[in-house]
Amino acid sequence: MTKFVFVTGGVVSSLGKGIASASLAAILESRGLKVTLIKLDPYLNVDPGTMSPFQHGEVFVTDDGAETDLDLGHYERFITTRMKRSNNFTTGQIYKSVLEKERRGDYLGKTVQVIPHVTNEIQDYVRRGAGIGSPEAIDVAIVEIGGTVGDIESLPFLEAVRQMSLKLGPTNSAFVHLTYVPWIAAAGELKTKPTQHTVQKLREIGIQPDVLLCRADRAVPDEEREKMSLFTNVQLHGVISMWDVDTIYKVPRILHEQGLDEMICMKLQLLTKPADLKRWDRLVHEVEHPAQQLSIAMCGKYTDLSDSYKSLNEALRHAGIQNHARVNIEYVDSETLNEGNVDQLSRFDAVLVPGGFGKRGVEGKICAARYAREKRIPYLGICLGMQVATIEVARHLAGLEGANSTEFEPATPHPVIALIDEWQDRDGSIQKRDQGSDLGGTMRLGAQSSDVQRGTLAHQIYGDVVTERHRHRYEANEHYLDRLRQAGLVISAITQRDKLTEIVELPRDVHPWFVGVQFHPEFKSTPWDGHPLFNSFIKAALEHQASAQAQLKAVA
Repeated sequence: MTKFVFVTGGVVSSLGKGIASASLAAILESRGLKVTLIKLDPYLNVDPGTMSPFQHGEVFVTDDGAETDLDLGHYERFITTRMKRSNNFTTGQIYKSVLEKERRGDYLGKTVQVIPHVTNEIQDYVRRGAGIGSPEAIDVAIVEIGGTVGDIESLPFLEAVRQMSLKLGPTNSAFVHLTYVPWIAAAGELKTKPTQHTVQKLREIGIQPDVLLCRADRAVPDEEREKMSLFTNVQLHGVISMWDVDTIYKVPRILHEQGLDEMICMKLQLLTKPADLKRWDRLVHEVEHPAQQLSIAMCGKYTDLSDSYKSLNEALRHAGIQNHARVNIEYVDSETLNEGNVDQLSRFDAVLVPGGFGKRGVEGKICAARYAREKRIPYLGICLGMQVATIEVARHLAGLEGANSTEFEPATPHPVIALIDEWQDRDGSIQKRDQGSDLGGTMRLGAQSSDVQRGTLAHQIYGDVVTERHRHRYEANEHYLDRLRQAGLVISAITQRDKLTEIVELPRDVHPWFVGVQFHPEFKSTPWDGHPLFNSFIKAALEHQASAQAQLKAVA
């Protein structure tokens, strides 16, 4: 029987429920258990696909094409289980499903209410995410409930898991509550009152936490732990300190040393082998003892919120670990980048242009691609980053003046990037598209495979076939590929099914490392192996750094 751990949050948001849940899953997996994680989001959007990165952070994409919460990225980086569409759902999906059933008459004319219809639907989704009824046997499903206890939005979710815990029984479910213990500088002490109030709120709706994870900027002393234990009805050994650390990969060891996995296993009556965290210790050692450092310029427009590029940041750091280097990422706002100040990129060891949507900041990204090409700085373009590199080559090498994407300039004379249904004639002219289309249903999403051209840098990295995850609408216009090839751009990977451009690059005798990919490789990077594309990119950045330093020494 699958056991469940429900993770809730209190006091404030952004305390790290995703990291805490993923870390607990990692420890349990190290004990030989098969673990999965489920994220419940209390907003009314069907999924985060149409939400601004400033509102929600990045959108993580699974192999089966689901646009999900960024916490699913943490889950995949911490455990071996791959996430699917069923591992993340929202209030919007729940109400959509309930209303569709009501319209079909599934409720036999009954009055449809939050209890029991909405809460039952939530429980059905949770069971589906845990794989109940499927051939895959999951030992423990960790269910993270988004939002903060006390919010109106999350009440149906909390009520649903309360009901579910009753049905499961006391040995088949556990509650972990993440709370905040602030340090008040004026008083010179940690304050436990917010934790007392959030647990009181949780108990009012019928949930008694088994474990408190206490987030603070420092370790919580025993005296404060005893006080919280007394006022929250949580045993002292269940009050666990989670202090700020310099790398998230230390969290599993911190939780294990305070006995979290042992408590959960005892509560759920799970007989397992002892936890083995040696590989986590090796990982942390590698993070803390790099042999060298390098700087990467990330030229994007969502630079005010680092969560906008969460998986990308982690993928770069993973590749740094594989190359025994610390990767320092500096955000460069592409809105402010132009021909007059683009030389600021000269101080970096490599340039990366990430994905994005909309016209804002695009010309700055094109400037960055051109500068990296002309100055022979390692360049990696992801999704939109590949498209701007293609536009740059079209404008400045292929002589296609005014070349652009129809996303940014619908009337461009040379639509080298366009929607597939805009490709009309061999001359590259376009047809008007429907501006009222469903933005949530027009994307190329999920894992797709492509054939890689032999003799290319892409083949050196991937081999004959590359399978990666996608999240985009616009494609490289096939009517311009011959012109781009003549200008020196190598189309090194084409999708197997639709024959769409997946990877472009410059020949090695022209540029040491210049690659653009239409997919999002960051979604498949892990701290254990990194990702072959990012590993190669960071290696090229280190080589560029060494070459630049050698030139400086020669001049001196």
